[in-house]
Amino acid sequence: MANPNIVNVTEIYGNTAVQLATTGAVNLVVNANNSGKIYKINSLYVSNYQGTNATDITINHVIAGNSISILSTVSVAADSTLVAITKDSSIYLMENQQIAILANVVSSLNVVCSWDEIK
Repeated sequence: MANPNIVNVTEIYGNTAVQLATTGAVNLVVNANNSGKIYKINSLYVSNYQGTNATDITINHVIAGNSISILSTVSVAADSTLVAITKDSSIYLMENQQIAILANVVSSLNVVCSWDEIK
């Protein structure tokens, strides 16, 4: 797995992904194996648009198939937003790594993630 040198960057592309969290793990952002890129995750927001009940979110950094928790079953109150990652607490995804999300209830949480794709 390569770790590209970001001092001599030739390209940077901004990206945003939006995903409904379900009770099955879903990959939100995927840096493919041998991509030659590094992803800098700048922000990740979880919004509970369901107006009655709190819902739990789990967010994992998946490295070579192993899930490492960023957030583990954190409750997001009804009609509120949880800020999981900001530019002040950004993380990097190397090749063959993903951000995966999982909720305890279907159709309650929207997840929005923005990142820089660096090559």
